[in-house]
Amino acid sequence: MALTSTLFTGLSGLDVNQTRLNVVGNNIANVNTVAFKSSRALFTPQFYVTDSPGAPAGGGFGGTNPNQRGLGVQVSSIEKDFTQGAIEPTGRKTDLAVDGLGFFIVGENDQKYTRDGSFTLNNENELVTAGGEYVQGYGVDEDYILVPTVLGRLNIPLGGATAAEATESAQVSGNLNAGGDLSTGSSVLNSQSFQVAGGGAVTPATLLTDLVSTDATPVPLFAATDVLTLQGKKGGANLPEAELNVATATVQNFFDFMNLGLGIDTAEAVGTGTAGAGLRQVDPTTFQLALTGNTGTANALALDGASLVRANNTSPFAFSAGTDAAGNANGPVGESKKTTVVAYDSLGTPVNLDLTLSLTGRDDTGTTWKYAASSPESTAALLVGTGTVTFDNNGKLIGSNPPTITVNRQNTGAEPLLPIELDFSGVTALTDTESVLTGQADGFAIGSLSDYSIGEDGRIVGSFTNGLTRTLGQVAVATFRNSMGLIDTGGNMYTTGSNSGDPQVTTPGALEAGFIRSGSLELSNVDLSKEFTNLIIASTGFSASSRVISTSDQLLTELLNTSR
Repeated sequence: MALTSTLFTGLSGLDVNQTRLNVVGNNIANVNTVAFKSSRALFTPQFYVTDSPGAPAGGGFGGTNPNQRGLGVQVSSIEKDFTQGAIEPTGRKTDLAVDGLGFFIVGENDQKYTRDGSFTLNNENELVTAGGEYVQGYGVDEDYILVPTVLGRLNIPLGGATAAEATESAQVSGNLNAGGDLSTGSSVLNSQSFQVAGGGAVTPATLLTDLVSTDATPVPLFAATDVLTLQGKKGGANLPEAELNVATATVQNFFDFMNLGLGIDTAEAVGTGTAGAGLRQVDPTTFQLALTGNTGTANALALDGASLVRANNTSPFAFSAGTDAAGNANGPVGESKKTTVVAYDSLGTPVNLDLTLSLTGRDDTGTTWKYAASSPESTAALLVGTGTVTFDNNGKLIGSNPPTITVNRQNTGAEPLLPIELDFSGVTALTDTESVLTGQADGFAIGSLSDYSIGEDGRIVGSFTNGLTRTLGQVAVATFRNSMGLIDTGGNMYTTGSNSGDPQVTTPGALEAGFIRSGSLELSNVDLSKEFTNLIIASTGFSASSRVISTSDQLLTELLNTSR
């Protein structure tokens, strides 16, 4: 009976050492597998037969120890070694390694976890594993704002995604000639005389269709079917076209049309009146249209025969230099400078911004300049903002008021209002007749995604052809309280086990999670020298156990031979 037990004891030794050989062989086979984690087999005695439990000492008896015979060995556990493997640079952006604790999360309906970051982009530009599992992370909304609450696929749409950025500020640089003439006058343009059909005074409420010439046989200046097109000049530059349907338009409607189309700041005082379109009375029944521009040479108005026309290219008015309704003569318009800045709305559409600065005041404390901003891309008034800029007596900027203008972009698909902060910090006001102004705005026109990078925090940052960078997503990682409790499903994939704990999903570098190393892969943590040693130990244990079996067999044979 004892010899038979010895056979099974030796057999258990063969079994466990064979298991250990299997573990060691698997480790060696995967020595070059990306992010492979080695294992070890641990043994424990199987169980013991107690022949005598022993007895305690007492009286004249010294006591005895128990007598027990072991009946072999068994595998107590096969443990994974999750220590960090070496990180090897590969140069491929989609190759990722976790430097520290944590696992990549892959799969959608049946999530798995892996340390193998040999990812690639599929035909939809989505980040996937070599086996086609979707890498999980946090996406972005339509404004490229990270949404760190919902796990999903990571998309890197090279050549497909576009981005633009609205202008927030425009910087003006250069020098304003503080020694120039003050802007005390403005351009004044008067039309030919006209009157109301049937007599009477022309008022702002008069219909345009009621205006006639002062000829012996009066001729109507407008027809109800007329559509007027206005394109004047300011400071020598052409202004954008504007249109007015005559129909039931009044003289006041015409004034507003001219003021908006010519970008006139009607709040500016000029001489004894204000800038803008108005009526000049010649006699009780005869009137002229008077256009008074804003001060500064850059605001000088010019209207020729082709500036205000109907469909047949004829003009209802002929303008010439003259005096306004208050009797202000067309005179010097003073020192002013102009620059054009290209801004961008939220869709990346270029928006031209014309900035004019006119010298309006000079005293012992410095100089004061009026700025006027206009934009041909404004969907409301051409004039989008006015204000003042002041300099001290050393020509240094004191400040501007207001510092922000707003371009109207309604009905363009972009954000309806485009506020732009004007930065005059690069401007001085010194005497210099040759000085010029330049302007530059931030913001970007539309650009397509051309490149990307993945940071140590897992953020995927895209670079666009217009110079913009935007977040495209963020790789997520999961940590476990007991990584050795994970179940290895093969293919470098793990699933949660009953003793692993629930996954703690986080971002790289947060909590206990390690950082991401892009363009690198984690190597296997198999130690070949250690495995070869274990191979020798396991094979020795196997051979020794087989010797126990063969010895027991010989003794059984001898026992059987005694009966012959």
